[in-house]
Amino acid sequence: MSEEKAVSGPLPVVTWLKGANTNDPYIEGHKCGECGAVFLGERSTCSACSARDSISAVRLSTKGKLYSYCIVHRSFPGIEVPYISAIVDLEGGGTIKGNLINIEPDPEKIEFDMPVEVVFQDALGRKDKDGNNYLSYFFQPAA
Repeated sequence: MSEEKAVSGPLPVVTWLKGANTNDPYIEGHKCGECGAVFLGERSTCSACSARDSISAVRLSTKGKLYSYCIVHRSFPGIEVPYISAIVDLEGGGTIKGNLINIEPDPEKIEFDMPVEVVFQDALGRKDKDGNNYLSYFFQPAA
């Protein structure tokens, strides 16, 4: 008889989403102490200036500007379309990709450089084999 694993709360959808089981989730970046470049994912060498061992973890801002977007009309089965895939430049450094929500997927309604904010929500009802939900991040127009 196998033991069932207890549902421990939401899991992060990506490794740079931290604090998924808390009331204060955030996106973690890594900043070069030499040139100030910000990246997602851990590294020991800066891709911008090649400095070694000067990278430290930082909490990224939840505010930014829309850099680019694409309205997706065809996707995998089970993924509701259309949706807006976006690239956002965060205040203080870091560029990140995610979905833009709470706005109509119409080019007439979306503006480049529009202010957006990061929100953390359930990852569209997805669950792992043990029944745990996933927590994801999305962008929405800033209030």
